Amino acid sequence: MRTIVHLSDLHFGRIDEALLEPVITTIAEIKPDVVVVSGDLTQRARSQQFKEARAFLDKLPSPQIIVPGNHDVPLHNVFARFVQPLDKYKEFITDDLEPFHADEEIAILGINTARSMTIKDGRVNEAQIAAIRERLCPFPDQTVKIIVTHHPFDLPEGHHERDLVDRAQKAMEAIAKCGADVLLAGHLHVSHTAHSSARYKIAGHNALVVSAGTATSTRGRGETNSFNVLRVKHPFINVERLSWQPERTAFITSSSEHFRHSPDGWTRVPDEMAADIVYRDENEAPPGSP
Repeated sequence: MRTIVHLSDLHFGRIDEALLEPVITTIAEIKPDVVVVSGDLTQRARSQQFKEARAFLDKLPSPQIIVPGNHDVPLHNVFARFVQPLDKYKEFITDDLEPFHADEEIAILGINTARSMTIKDGRVNEAQIAAIRERLCPFPDQTVKIIVTHHPFDLPEGHHERDLVDRAQKAMEAIAKCGADVLLAGHLHVSHTAHSSARYKIAGHNALVVSAGTATSTRGRGETNSFNVLRVKHPFINVERLSWQPERTAFITSSSEHFRHSPDGWTRVPDEMAADIVYRDENEAPPGSP
């Protein structure tokens, strides 16, 4: 089994300082195999904010797959925005804009969707679509293939279509050909899990689309701070959300969803069947068991 912690929209410069240590402590207790951060590490792409984000990341386990968000591109410095849009991100966070991690169970590819020409929107370009094919297609079906972007491929109810990553349909066609299983994103500060087949009608392909809320920002947009934990053991995936509960000063499981891979893609497992899923070794209980 592989355990992946999925954080998003940290927004250093607009954070709740009281949440930093609980996030760090909780993740240390989880002992993830990979930590994913799907963009917006800063509020205004300033050096001090990137330094604070870097210090936070250094306290989390490795390996880490990190992609920038639209807030990591300078907004008010016009020269930097159009000539050096991600220079500070590359200086303080990582110069790898297509981070990749793979082992015998999972393959995770990060894609940068942040762009200078827009304030909020993001897109996937032709070169990135080619990178998806090159990196993920060689892996067998038993390897769970995961793509990380800041801008989402699907939306919770009530959000405008413009919040989708641009060129989503074309990218999804490439993703489907490679049998990609999970799309992780952020941007909306809202937790959300959906099936790609509801929006993208691609025969034989049904990926999980998982968005994370904001882990540390005060910009909660009506939802408490949270992050995701994915437990992956093909053909099963568990998506658990840990939400901040101030009265307990802790991140507590607020939902736990189970999915199984079938010939038609990933489908939800009814709650009454979830206890029979084996994510760990045979002698260990599945997540959420007493």
